[in-house]
Amino acid sequence: MSTNQKIAVVTGGNRGLGFEASRQLAKQGYKVILTSREEAKGQAAAQKLQAEGLDVIAYPLDVSSNESSQSLAEFIRQQFGKVDALVNNAGIYIDTEAGSNSILNTKIDTLQTTIDTNVFGVVRVTQALIPLMKERNYGRIVNVSSGMGQLTDMEGGSPGYRISKTALNAVTRIFASELVGTNILVNSVCPGWVKTDMGGANAPRTPEQGVDTIVWLATLPDDGETGGFFRDRQPIAW
Repeated sequence: MSTNQKIAVVTGGNRGLGFEASRQLAKQGYKVILTSREEAKGQAAAQKLQAEGLDVIAYPLDVSSNESSQSLAEFIRQQFGKVDALVNNAGIYIDTEAGSNSILNTKIDTLQTTIDTNVFGVVRVTQALIPLMKERNYGRIVNVSSGMGQLTDMEGGSPGYRISKTALNAVTRIFASELVGTNILVNSVCPGWVKTDMGGANAPRTPEQGVDTIVWLATLPDDGETGGFFRDRQPIAW
């Protein structure tokens, strides 16, 4: 690896948006650390991208574990000494699996499990990697959110997912505010409804269309936006 090659971390990189974001960042010359909860799935995904001639490696990461998040940071420090971009893509949607899609009778356990991954998971991984960004005063953090978390457009159903994405947007704003004056930019993105395992086959967008704004935010110039919420490279209401 050349010393000036940029390093990107993508969480939940073994499929869907995370996999495609890993591919597109690697196509832009980044060395991508593709993380996944299940090591074998991550390795298989990385090998697919390696077969396309892309510089991608796999590393296991459970975003619900402090120890796992710190282990990732330590691995990056020892191997590369820096990280330039973090795409917090790992997320779960279990409202329907949990038997209720209504806040009138959703189980608190469902909300807790969703928030632990979709919100606290992002905080854990970001906290673990920001020290590496601060050392070089460079970082791009992209939190994969959803229009379902927009308060301006909030409706019923999917309470765990909706609440988690609204909270994630707050996390974006807080990190961005605390990092003002550094060259570490933090933004949220709504990728739209994309053909993935979560989005389903009827979704209108391809994964490549879905990750366009993610990759754009992960590669922003030094005077780029921070503390924003974007869809199709345009700011949208919180």
